[in-house]
Amino acid sequence: MGIIGTVGLPGSGKGEAAKVARELDIPVVTMGNVIREECRARGLDPADHHGEVAVALREEEGPTAIADRSLRRIREAHTGTDTVLVDGIRSDVEVERFVEAFGSEFRLLAIEAPFDVRKERVDDRNRDDPDTETLRERDRRELDFGMGTAIENADVTIENTSTIEAYREQIRRVLTEDQHDLQR
Repeated sequence: MGIIGTVGLPGSGKGEAAKVARELDIPVVTMGNVIREECRARGLDPADHHGEVAVALREEEGPTAIADRSLRRIREAHTGTDTVLVDGIRSDVEVERFVEAFGSEFRLLAIEAPFDVRKERVDDRNRDDPDTETLRERDRRELDFGMGTAIENADVTIENTSTIEAYREQIRRVLTEDQHDLQR
């Protein structure tokens, strides 16, 4: 099947897609874990400094810093399995880096949902602190990374606006189809 990356604004459903992949015994590499680990290495709480450290890493190591740090994990996860899900691509340059590394094995799945739907989801999960960074600020930061271009150029786009069951079924179909049918 190959390497399937997910891209989408906060609250769009990337985490739920990763859950579906795990249920299908598909390994998941979460790019945000690179940032959380770097937060801890800098003595910072990931809950409060995730966005700040994501920006800092890209400034210090270049726009592909998180993708570069994820490559080893992806390769290790891909050993002995046909499919790996890469959770949380944030930019077009990260997509380019993965295409460079994996060629035609890499496909990009964009997950979209309207702002109001995403806002409700983010509020419901009680994981994000709106006093630290609002959803609009997060959207702006991630779009500044080049996420909009990545979303526009995705191989497949899923609109996550229906029921959770319908969305999960869409994800299952994408993850179990022959990825070479998804033209880049």
